[in-house]
Amino acid sequence: MGKKLSLQERRKQRTRTKLRKVANGRARLSVFRSSKHIYAQVIDDLEGKTVASASTKDKDFKGAKGTDKQAAEEVGKLLAKRASEIGIKDVVFDRGDYIYHGRVKALAEGAREGGLNF
Repeated sequence: MGKKLSLQERRKQRTRTKLRKVANGRARLSVFRSSKHIYAQVIDDLEGKTVASASTKDKDFKGAKGTDKQAAEEVGKLLAKRASEIGIKDVVFDRGDYIYHGRVKALAEGAREGGLNF
């Protein structure tokens, strides 16, 4: 089990290293996916602070279930709305060690529909 964790960490670090090269001071949209919920944050890496967040556990979330693609898309739209209220339009997408497929892809497409550029 220790080897699996280290492989996940290596994938995550590889993704973040590539993001730092293209970030140019933009905020980072980070995704965490569990078996029951999906979470997303817009992080300002220069200050080290989370500026906006959304998840399927939020009170503003209107979806029925947190484990499907429609819920992930709604979370993306909610996050984009909250980020635009603060004045953030351009972000870099940090998928972590997840592949760009399924709920992660649906969240990204929802955020794009909501007005975020990445």
